[in-house]
Amino acid sequence: MAVAARKAKPAAAKAAPAKGPRSIPNTPTLTRDEDLHAYREMLLIRRFEEKSGQMYGMGLIGGFCHLYIGQEAVVIGMQMASEPGDQVITGYRDHGHMLACGMESRGVLAELTGRRGGYSRGKGGSMHMFSREKKFFGGHGIVGAQVSLGTGLGFANWYRGDTSVSLVYFGDGAANQGQVYESFNMAALWKLPVVYIIENNRYAMGTAVSRASAQTDFSRRGLSFNIPGEQVDGMDIRAVKAAGERAMEHARSGQGPYILEMQTYRYRGHSMSDPAKYRSKDEVQKMREEHDPIEQVRARLINQWKVAEEELKTIDAKVRDIVNDAAEFATHDPEPDVAELYTDILL
Repeated sequence: MAVAARKAKPAAAKAAPAKGPRSIPNTPTLTRDEDLHAYREMLLIRRFEEKSGQMYGMGLIGGFCHLYIGQEAVVIGMQMASEPGDQVITGYRDHGHMLACGMESRGVLAELTGRRGGYSRGKGGSMHMFSREKKFFGGHGIVGAQVSLGTGLGFANWYRGDTSVSLVYFGDGAANQGQVYESFNMAALWKLPVVYIIENNRYAMGTAVSRASAQTDFSRRGLSFNIPGEQVDGMDIRAVKAAGERAMEHARSGQGPYILEMQTYRYRGHSMSDPAKYRSKDEVQKMREEHDPIEQVRARLINQWKVAEEELKTIDAKVRDIVNDAAEFATHDPEPDVAELYTDILL
């Protein structure tokens, strides 16, 4: 009896080395003041995250800690394009988003160290702090969970007739979660004012996009729901701001949701416990040298706007003072009272 030939198993997809973000023709320009603002705000995130990594290594920060180093242009560019009242919600790589929304460095770092002066009174840690005043609706530890919640924020805006837009951040790994597509369907059905920002930093928790996603152009993930999208050089704040303005105008004008795939790159591992052995040091160094978002702005400030090196050093010194002050506060602020164990509990 003849044995049917078995089909050959498909070869496992190999991880392609990460390339820099594709160049965008006719990249818009920023004014001198906008470049200075972007430089300072991105530098604050960079120095804050460097200090957080240092304090984690000293044992002053416990639990999980995911750093945003390398991705600063995404959230700062989007905030530069947003309007007062717009909401922000994201996943667990969230410190940069908090600072971009105007939350104080002291309160954020105090939360990381579990102190009562933290935004969640020391009970939320790195992944779970909020500020309704600053319209920041949290970092969220469950992968993709913030997408449904952010869509709910958009629904609330639509229901109240509010013109605010919900900015929902998630990563390339979370983009494969089922609740993301349920949210897309609802947002498209009711034309909710939501902008979905997919921060594609290439490796999710450690698996290259090419090995985990059948459709690696994340800007196309909403096509079956008639949600438009575009790929953006997430390392260039000019491109981010311009794309953010287009997307938010689309959502704010009643045309429904929009997807922005930000092609970015994280320099550190997925979390502080990740040695990032799935990529080479040369790859990371190449991204730093050729695509660093802060260095791009710094070069423009010096070469195009003729800003003196001393002025940029002064900005850096002031930013370091802010971060050092936050670290001092976060290490000396008292821990939460034992009574906090019984607050914020829903029965």
